[in-house]
Amino acid sequence: MGEERGGRSCGITRELQKLKQQAMEYYRENDVPRKLEELLNSTFYLQPADVYGHLHICSVVIPTHFEVHENASPEVVEAEEVERGLAVGTAIQWVNETITEELQGVAPSNQAQVDHMLRMFFTNKVQEDKERKELEKSLEESAVPAPPPIMPLAPPPPPPAKKKGQKPGRRDTLLEKPITPAEPAEPVLCGSMAIGAVSLAVAKTSAILGNAPLYLNIALLKHGQGVEMLLEIRKQINKAMETQPITSKMSHLGCLIINCDTIEQLLLLIQGICANLGLELGTNLHLAINCAGHELMDYSKGKYEVMAGVYKSAAEMVDLYVDLINKYPCIIALIDPFRKEDTEQWDSIYNALSSRCYIIAGTASKSISKLLEQGGIGSPKSHGLIIKHTNQTTMTDLVEITNVIDSKKHLAILGSTEGESSDDSLVDLAVGLGVRFIKLGGLSRGERVTKYNRLLTIEEELVHSGTLGMYCFPALFSRCHE
Repeated sequence: MGEERGGRSCGITRELQKLKQQAMEYYRENDVPRKLEELLNSTFYLQPADVYGHLHICSVVIPTHFEVHENASPEVVEAEEVERGLAVGTAIQWVNETITEELQGVAPSNQAQVDHMLRMFFTNKVQEDKERKELEKSLEESAVPAPPPIMPLAPPPPPPAKKKGQKPGRRDTLLEKPITPAEPAEPVLCGSMAIGAVSLAVAKTSAILGNAPLYLNIALLKHGQGVEMLLEIRKQINKAMETQPITSKMSHLGCLIINCDTIEQLLLLIQGICANLGLELGTNLHLAINCAGHELMDYSKGKYEVMAGVYKSAAEMVDLYVDLINKYPCIIALIDPFRKEDTEQWDSIYNALSSRCYIIAGTASKSISKLLEQGGIGSPKSHGLIIKHTNQTTMTDLVEITNVIDSKKHLAILGSTEGESSDDSLVDLAVGLGVRFIKLGGLSRGERVTKYNRLLTIEEELVHSGTLGMYCFPALFSRCHE
């Protein structure tokens, strides 16, 4: 037993020794010990307050524009290393001094402001470098004596006499076309690597604080006007909840539920926030209200409870919606304004608002399998249906139902299910099926953010390939006219 353990221990020791030897050879081949020594030495002399933060920045800025060719002479390699060390040292000095001081108090999530400040800092450094070089040049010129006067050049020799029998235009030897000289390397300001390194570090910090992967954070920057607009509106609403006597809570879907005194209170709040952000409702942003009529019905009273203690009959609800659209034409869609059983009111609201607002059946519509069985859309009367890829629905089912909806000149809206995941295939389905709208919900959870990013990525791909017009791209932020 003891011998077995001893043999096993010796085997593990030999394996560890072998791994250590391989690691040493790997690090030695990649010149890691010398680079670490330079990094630690520079850290000791600078003695930054945040040692680990300093080392992290150094590890980011180490990759630079310097490239030493494989066949370069030892002198060239040494000169490049000296220049590189100077550039890294300058970058670290910028980060630890001016840049850190200027970015103090700026939120990491405000990447645009951070990058603007970094650009301004770099522009100033470029100007300082230019002025320094001009000053050095003027000092050199003042120290160098004036050159002697230039003597006139002797006239060029006459062209050689043409040989007897030589045909016009023929030369004895063909002149080779000179090779175009290599363009000079683009000048790089010493220390400029600090700008890119800090910008990346801020993006990483923002992603960590937001509990999101870096690629999602970068996608928001790239695609982001529409997404950022929605996020900013949501943030302003949350602030308003803190300053106004309005109670709110989060639903199980991550949506903000606000208790209002009047039906128009939330619309007025959104309108005011958009005005403060320089956005115009009805131009920069449109609204679609998920009325969820089936959830408002109080069966004991036979009326819809539109607010706590406020009840309206089905006929009164039609007047309520018409009045709302008259006051807020920025509302372009009402989803499930009634229960599906109130077909008479569906007809009434469609006749009253169909020219100004989309009337959409979501929960009020039948399932895809039922719609395919009956071969039509059926009641209630609406502009379109929300369809979902759920349960037994196949890809063929989705294709068939969208064909049916299209043949009836209705709108197909692809919606996410309640138990959604981070899978973004729903967006590809929406684009492939050519639906007019996609219903994803608010930007409140990662499962939804991934779908928004996927939609914007596909849009960009189609624009670059010149095929965007070949698809009926689902709308998120702009109105689609029939």
